[in-house]
Amino acid sequence: MPIKLAVIGIGNTLRRDDGIGIIILESLLRFYKREGIDYLNFGSASFDLIHRLQDYDVALVIDGINAGLDVGEVKISELKDIEYKIDNSIISTHELNLKNVFELSKKLGLKTKIYVVGIQVKDTSFGESVSEPLKNKVDEIVKSVSLFINKSLL
Repeated sequence: MPIKLAVIGIGNTLRRDDGIGIIILESLLRFYKREGIDYLNFGSASFDLIHRLQDYDVALVIDGINAGLDVGEVKISELKDIEYKIDNSIISTHELNLKNVFELSKKLGLKTKIYVVGIQVKDTSFGESVSEPLKNKVDEIVKSVSLFINKSLL
């Protein structure tokens, strides 16, 4: 029986670069859509994400991060392997940040293997378009994520 696979974009498209997860998801749908994969846009409503994850064997979650990397740099890791260093002063633009998703998935005993595509953002101020440096990296990011899906998840 084939695995059930979801590619999930999260982000707040009203906070400039924070919407990058949604932009990458939409680009994957347009240019690299594969049969047998569910493509889900969760925006900033991440509470529902926890419940939907249990429907899948593997999920790839795409989100903007602020990890001090170069703008547009991509880090792909299994969620359980990510080390979280969260300052209490940081406010997430989602209902749940990835740290919360990880903690809840562990507490609920979810069997879903979760990978995270973290994309370094530059500007999460209010606005509807991504920053120019990140916009220039979108095609490269989409190709990188598509390659990961093809090589590691299928």
